[in-house]
Amino acid sequence: MTATARAAIVGTGSRAQLFTEGLARRAHIEVAALCDPNPVRMAHHNRLLATAGRPEARTYTPDRFAELLRAERVDTVVVTTVDALHDAYIVPALRAGCRVVTEKPMTTDAERCRRILDTVAETGGDLSVAFNYRFNPVHERVHRELHGGAIGDILSVHFEWLLDVRHGADYFRRWHRERASSGGLMVHKAGHHFDLVNWWLGARPERVFGLGRLGFYGRENGERTGYRRDYDRAHGSPAAADDPFALHLEDNEGLRELYLEAEQADGYHRDRNVFGDGITIEDDMAVLVRYDTGASMSYHLTAYSPWEGYRVMFNGTGGRLELEVEESAWQRPRAGLTSAKGAVHGDTTLENAGGARILVRPLWQPPREVDIPEFDHAGHGGGDARMMRALFDGETGEDGTAPTATEVDGALALATGLAANTAFAHGEPVDIGDVVRVK
Repeated sequence: MTATARAAIVGTGSRAQLFTEGLARRAHIEVAALCDPNPVRMAHHNRLLATAGRPEARTYTPDRFAELLRAERVDTVVVTTVDALHDAYIVPALRAGCRVVTEKPMTTDAERCRRILDTVAETGGDLSVAFNYRFNPVHERVHRELHGGAIGDILSVHFEWLLDVRHGADYFRRWHRERASSGGLMVHKAGHHFDLVNWWLGARPERVFGLGRLGFYGRENGERTGYRRDYDRAHGSPAAADDPFALHLEDNEGLRELYLEAEQADGYHRDRNVFGDGITIEDDMAVLVRYDTGASMSYHLTAYSPWEGYRVMFNGTGGRLELEVEESAWQRPRAGLTSAKGAVHGDTTLENAGGARILVRPLWQPPREVDIPEFDHAGHGGGDARMMRALFDGETGEDGTAPTATEVDGALALATGLAANTAFAHGEPVDIGDVVRVK
């Protein structure tokens, strides 16, 4: 990046704070513009810039994005909007000659994905997808072991990801609960994991089958289990006062400023009842994937677990590698948020956090534990800060490369999630090439 780099941030919700604060700490980058339909949220981000001693950014509504690109002479555009809107900013930014960094998922459906891929091909533009899990030092150690031949050729993977009833529930309180906005958890959340496996294996997915259902959240399930309380959104509702599944925006400064005080501008409610109506995504999903190397993966995502974390097991011709990360052993009901940014997960270490372990079990030898750098669950296991340094400072990893995800990586992760959603709906295996063709 040059000493005069100018950036625009499009979408000023909670996740965008990583970029606003991170870029404000970099003297070689100026956040020149913010774009969002909500002026209250843009004002919050301008306060973040002022706190960092940087000038306020010019503010634009989405209908003025083309004007922003002309008037502000930005060379970098960071897209952190609702997932289904990413392409509306990625495409014109690339055509204007800007470098683009987009939050994951790259987009939410095949048509939007094709539009993005075609634009990158036409313009020769630079698009990076912010898959921060690639930058977690634990995940990089796994990558090094696998690519160093620790277990030979990889034949199969079993991957289980558990979202606890605090973090998992949060996807059912906000816009993510609507498939049209997020693509469902197979796209918005599991896309992280599908990308990790693609990267770990150095492989491309070919065929997908899966089963998914809404079995825990939603009105009908809440009434069956007795978890449902009778309210639409938590704020101002006596019925939500002692509900362990409720989010109380007024209790956290970040949530209050970004969402509660911003409601007057757009009517968006961040604290809806997870056992309410209108949920169109699944909360329990099992997926099988075959890769072009011949390897297979069995994957399960649970969004209502008592503990938070994940287990990944790789079986190879020379042994087995096991990864286990316990992000929280259990959650207390009505635990307050400690994140000043209003983040339910990822920003700060969760209460009752556990550790991480990588164990290699070679054939005919005793198992060995892989040394892991000092592990901190905050900032997505250190992945956020390392990703920012790779994206904006040109920093490389221990092997001399930066595992930054491209538009092709974004498309492959998306295609896996879309194929899984299609399999859920029709009960048949789906070829990746029938969803999105990636060159």
